[in-house]
Amino acid sequence: MNTIFKPGLFSGTAALITGGGTGIGLRIARELAQLGATVVLASRKKENLDKAVKQITDEGGKAFAVECNIREEESVKKCITTSIELCGKIDFLVNNGGGQFPSPSEFISRKGWHAVIETNLTGTFFMSQELFNKQFVKTGGAIVNIIANMRNGFPMMSHTGAARAGVENITKSLATEWGRYGVRVNAVAPGTINSSGLDRYDPQYKDFILGFAKNNQTYRLGTEAEVAASVVFLLSPAASFISGITLAVDGAESLYSPVSPPAENDKNPAFKD
Repeated sequence: MNTIFKPGLFSGTAALITGGGTGIGLRIARELAQLGATVVLASRKKENLDKAVKQITDEGGKAFAVECNIREEESVKKCITTSIELCGKIDFLVNNGGGQFPSPSEFISRKGWHAVIETNLTGTFFMSQELFNKQFVKTGGAIVNIIANMRNGFPMMSHTGAARAGVENITKSLATEWGRYGVRVNAVAPGTINSSGLDRYDPQYKDFILGFAKNNQTYRLGTEAEVAASVVFLLSPAASFISGITLAVDGAESLYSPVSPPAENDKNPAFKD
């Protein structure tokens, strides 16, 4: 696996990654494990977790799996308690778990709206709060929240756009409130990423999303490795004076302007495995 960070950078540390069984979450966990961290992968699906733990172990890393539904209070509490017990401590939390579905706003049901808000916004907040109260208030730590490229709204996904915007605001609030305890809180906003998460969408909508490659100045999709590298940096000692920010990993997609539209080019090679 490709990494630019020095071997052993995270030796002796432990990280909890929600949604760590697949996609971007797994890629983050793999890199942290390669760099010496013990990783705890939290997700609802045991099958995905078991495969992910095996992959990390086969690569020489150390990983544990904890089944967790971040929408449920007792599941969150159990996840945090179990993770601390497994590792002795948790140094880093990556709130990557989430979910959404494409839909015109006029067709989003109340049930669908609440499901997306509870997963992406409420789940992120209470995972952070529980870990803070259980440990970070005493030891400090670092949190990275994975949000989305919703700076200019999120057409066809207004529910997740609203939730992710809320997480961005929470990121700033927690960074301000918890900084005195040695806790840093940041967010990463990926653009259109060629991730296994795209496989959950209908083929027609997946093709539509893949077409976004032309809407950024690199004229390509981002990679899971590029998102993971940004998270690893924000967790690293090099980011010790960075808190409360949102790092866009989107090839300037969020700055799209008809004044300077993207042009087809091959000048921006991808960082990938």
